[in-house]
Amino acid sequence: MTDTTEAFSDPSVQNAPSGLRLAPLVVIGALLSLAPVVGLVPQIWHTGFVVAGVSLLAASFLVVLRGKLVDHLAQQAVKTMAVFAEQDLFPCVIANAQGDILAANPEARNKFQARPGVRLEHCLKSMFANPAAVLLRLQSKAEIFGKAREDIVTVGSTVPVSVFDVGNGQFCWRFHLGTPGQWDEVAVPVLTEGRNGTLLRVNVAAAHLLGHRPDSLKQVLSADLGPQGDIVQVHTENGTISAAVCELNRSGTVRNLLVLPTEAAGQANSGTSFADLPVPIVRLAPDGRILEANRLAVKLIGDIEPGETNADQIMHGLGYPVLDWLARTAAQEPAMRSEFLRLTRQDKEVFVQVTLNRVVNDGQVQLIAVLNDATELKTLEAQFVQGQKMQAVGQLAGGVAHDFNNLLTAISGHCDLLLLRHDQNDPNYGDLVQINQNANRAAALVSQLLAFSRKQTLQPEVLDLRDTISDLIHLLNRLVGEKVRLILSHDPVLKPVRADKRQLEQVLMNLVVNARDAMPDGGEVRIETEVVVLNEPLTRDRATVQPGEYVTVKVIDSGVGIPADKLQKVFEPFYTTKRTGEGTGLGLSTVYGIVKQTGGFIFVDSLQGHGTEFIVYLPVSAASPEVQPDALPAVDTQTARQGEGVVLLVEDEAPVRAFATRALRLKGYTVLEAESAEEALRLLEDGALNVDVFVTDVVMPGMDGPTWVRKAMETRPDTRVIFMSGYTEGAFGDSGPAISNSTFLPKPFSLNQLTEAVFQQVN
Repeated sequence: MTDTTEAFSDPSVQNAPSGLRLAPLVVIGALLSLAPVVGLVPQIWHTGFVVAGVSLLAASFLVVLRGKLVDHLAQQAVKTMAVFAEQDLFPCVIANAQGDILAANPEARNKFQARPGVRLEHCLKSMFANPAAVLLRLQSKAEIFGKAREDIVTVGSTVPVSVFDVGNGQFCWRFHLGTPGQWDEVAVPVLTEGRNGTLLRVNVAAAHLLGHRPDSLKQVLSADLGPQGDIVQVHTENGTISAAVCELNRSGTVRNLLVLPTEAAGQANSGTSFADLPVPIVRLAPDGRILEANRLAVKLIGDIEPGETNADQIMHGLGYPVLDWLARTAAQEPAMRSEFLRLTRQDKEVFVQVTLNRVVNDGQVQLIAVLNDATELKTLEAQFVQGQKMQAVGQLAGGVAHDFNNLLTAISGHCDLLLLRHDQNDPNYGDLVQINQNANRAAALVSQLLAFSRKQTLQPEVLDLRDTISDLIHLLNRLVGEKVRLILSHDPVLKPVRADKRQLEQVLMNLVVNARDAMPDGGEVRIETEVVVLNEPLTRDRATVQPGEYVTVKVIDSGVGIPADKLQKVFEPFYTTKRTGEGTGLGLSTVYGIVKQTGGFIFVDSLQGHGTEFIVYLPVSAASPEVQPDALPAVDTQTARQGEGVVLLVEDEAPVRAFATRALRLKGYTVLEAESAEEALRLLEDGALNVDVFVTDVVMPGMDGPTWVRKAMETRPDTRVIFMSGYTEGAFGDSGPAISNSTFLPKPFSLNQLTEAVFQQVN
């Protein structure tokens, strides 16, 4: 993504002028702060001037900081959108409201040399006669309606252009080069009219109907066309015929006109009857009754009874009654000519773009609706929105889990300190044990949030799923109980996968427990494994599985099933179909996070009343088992050993730092405390100071843990290191290779886990 990176270094993309605008405020603040120092104001005013000056400087700093934060968020949004754009087969450009390109995919770079920092209108000069007007018109529509599309008619070709408002003053532009115009390859007669009635394009069907290709609309129509269309006389080589002429769409001074002959002769001349028109078209009464629909419209909508079926029975999604839209269009009141609607069909979800036009036939006002199947477009839009939503929820879950891990470390740690001073005969001992146990339960919930956000620490290894499931089968049998029968079915040539065994066991347990809960009266749960080879991409549920070899794990139940409208929500955190108190809503979200972090996919199929099937795709691993990095040994909380040595503890959370300091000192260590990386480096400037081990948090304000440790190890290369954090992703991701002589201690940890980790590093 070279161009995306370049976009962020381009001065035109940044909000740098914010600092220049604040310069006078900073100067005034500095003068007010320094005035008492140089004796320019009386003594009695010193405090007031200093407070005022410092306040202005602080306000300036906060404004600049906020601007930097906004820039950072905008850059992240562009990075996310650029990933989608890279996969687009058409030229795709992301630009700001001023028309400066922020990112461009390879097609855009090759077709019209789009580069970050270049203005989009300059890139399009070779394509359009007046690109600035085209861009302004479409961007204005996108700002109002969220998106806009227009077929730009040029000499010899038509270029469909679409734009989406993606927020933060940014727009995604797509240019469908090499694609025929909306009406270029259909057999319905369409005329494209430009300025002053000039006919820019006459498609094949229209040329066949008229017998020639006229140059102006006056050569075709015997009278001026009304604003909403009308029945008019049309001049052809074989004489004059009556036809319903209506406007399909308009782009500036260019509009497309649909010509539908109303006479049998005209139909014969056109070669196409209404029923055989190659575009889905419906004729409506102003009250919504469907008077007539051609064959493609019936295929798209489903069963229609002309004169009986009403539009509001089959079309939804406007946010207000569909009949109101029809009535306003029939009455020539201001209304949107084109809308996206959802069709009511039992077999599948279908979206259509409905373009509505008013015509008068034998003195009766009627409406002509031209339908375009927009299901794929809406699916892509929903996929993008779902991806953004899941990413935002994941970031929120990861941040909350990280902060909770710090709190739980302090709670369980201080509880351990209290337990050291109370034996089992103490009346407070039972209460302390309850606190400790509930802190551990909270830690388990937090680990599920980290799993969903894909920020928990994994220890992947090459696994044979037959062995993994066999080791787990006794526990699964106890989980399902006596009413439910568990059946296993393995592929005889099952191949290995690379995953964290503990997390994969969590996936299987959560799916089996979910299946058990779906069968309150008992039943059968099947676990099936199989090797699947995909020769082409598998696209379903808004995800694409790339070609390759996968091991699939199916968990199938015969329970109550999941309603169709809830299937897409089952992996979201805190969403549950169970009653209050029966579930946390984190089980399937945990499964989703673990599978995605492992590099796999998970899908669900369910039929209400007939059961549910979850299927997990895990990539086949060709690697041999690897030697895993040294892991901290499991420690009995009663057997942590005494030690000696000097520990430098760096932790920005005061409660965690206080607990860790007391715990280490109780076990005989000398502890030096620092609340930031910068303070730790200042302590280490003393060359006479001997430190045996660094114990540091990973994520801290200012310099993070791996960064300051690398600086410190330039002069102290033999010092041991223990990193501790609620999660590691984001901190270690950009820090390069692992630091030597280091290990990782996940939060929350107990007193003895901490002291034993230090003992292992020092000795």
